Amino acid sequence: MKVTQDDVQRRIESFEQVCHSRGAKLTHQRLEIFREVLESGDHPDAERVFHGVRRRIPTVSLDTVYRTLWWLEDLGLVTTLGLSRERARFDANLGRHHHFVCTRCGLTRDIHSDAFDSLDLPDSVKTLGHAESIQVEVRGLCIQCAACDDPGAKKQGRGKDL
Repeated sequence: MKVTQDDVQRRIESFEQVCHSRGAKLTHQRLEIFREVLESGDHPDAERVFHGVRRRIPTVSLDTVYRTLWWLEDLGLVTTLGLSRERARFDANLGRHHHFVCTRCGLTRDIHSDAFDSLDLPDSVKTLGHAESIQVEVRGLCIQCAACDDPGAKKQGRGKDL
């Protein structure tokens, strides 16, 4: 999903307000790390955020990126995707949406669905507690990875390894 400059500006203003209201120090590095996640649109992992921020701030450390991403998550400014804390992906889009994840290359994209938004929880979930949100993660092969599995793809010039 392409993030518009209006979205970027609105979310950065929200970021600044949250930091101010919670007495959290707003540093240039923290702002650039948040901006990298925000502008990405493809749910980067910490290492990808690090490489993006490092182009603008060569002195930033990977440790700073990791600590800041988890700090942003604690503040409620990003959410995480996936199960592994070491390879978690970060998402600054806090609006209602779901995800498509390619199980081969890791491509992750936002998807929107009224049907997913209106899912009824089964009673078994309700007996466990009160759900605050529902987020569907659709897993499968992206178009490029699926084309690599298509025997005719390489002959027609659609395969990755041409």
